[in-house]
Amino acid sequence: MKEFFLVIIVAMIFLVIFQISKASEYVSVLKGEEKSRKQNNKINGFLMVAFLVLGLIGVWYCNELYYGKTLFPQGSASVEGEQVDLMLYITIGVTGVIFVITQVLLFWFAFKYQEKEGQKAYFFPHNNKLELLWTTVPAIFLTVLVVFGLKNWFKFTNDAPKNSVLVEITGHQFAWDMRYPGKDGVLGKKSYKLYNQPLGNTLGVDFEDPESWDDLHTTVMHLPVDKPVKLVINAMDVIHDVGLSHFRMKMDAVPGIPTTMWFTPQYTTEEMKVRTGNPNFVYEISCDQMCGKGHFSMRGVIVVESEADYNKWLASQKPEYFTLHPEKNPGGNNQAVDSTQSAPIAIAVPKSN
Repeated sequence: MKEFFLVIIVAMIFLVIFQISKASEYVSVLKGEEKSRKQNNKINGFLMVAFLVLGLIGVWYCNELYYGKTLFPQGSASVEGEQVDLMLYITIGVTGVIFVITQVLLFWFAFKYQEKEGQKAYFFPHNNKLELLWTTVPAIFLTVLVVFGLKNWFKFTNDAPKNSVLVEITGHQFAWDMRYPGKDGVLGKKSYKLYNQPLGNTLGVDFEDPESWDDLHTTVMHLPVDKPVKLVINAMDVIHDVGLSHFRMKMDAVPGIPTTMWFTPQYTTEEMKVRTGNPNFVYEISCDQMCGKGHFSMRGVIVVESEADYNKWLASQKPEYFTLHPEKNPGGNNQAVDSTQSAPIAIAVPKSN
């Protein structure tokens, strides 16, 4: 019923505008075209100034009303993301100043230079200085902004620090899966041909590769605070996009083409609950690329915690190999394999099927 009334209201507004325009035509016929045109010019000039003032007030009011609901007051949850915020503030500052100047001139000129008796427009076909000015100045500003952005982009996508935590994240319709290396610090190989071989191997991990025996498979990403994190990003079906809005990061997940980025979390989940005033706060992973009918529900969760809690969580996880082959786990349900070891613990090495 509410939607029906909204449609009726919109239709009535259009009807009123149409009737006013028709009445204006009839008035112009009665008064004479020239006199009516001059009167309309005065009215339109005044409306231009009114629209300018009300529009700028509206922009300010919306900023006051909604700024607190954006992610800006919280600050970036990653060290590198602070540079993204700075870049965005500079961009908004530059474009905001230009927006105000151009809009004020646009609407003021429409009022000031309206049709008047004895006033004639000055016409000139070309001006080299003016052309150079409005071509060169914007080009310089835009070049600076692009260079600034490229500098940050190359930093985030370049080689991560050597002490980085390595996490693989894989997107598929419509969820995220994470894989962590074991004590060897190396992720095992994968192949799309091994999907669900054995049953449950949803990431297609090659368990013939010894480096995969200690890999961990989770659906919630855990990260230590104040330590660089390198993400290796994959997709299984269509193009997805890892969106980390709180960290100011995003990167496409492309089938068959792994992508990478890195960042350093600087606030734990518990600290962000205090910063945001939201006791239910969680770091989210969104899919920022339309990927199908369930795109809206493709949400992942990140838990940022102290390094001690992170190590405790790691120790509680069981390698995926033992989850799929429980009969080959000699050390109990939660014992991880160290694939860097050899003969003395050969009992942990799986036999070929």
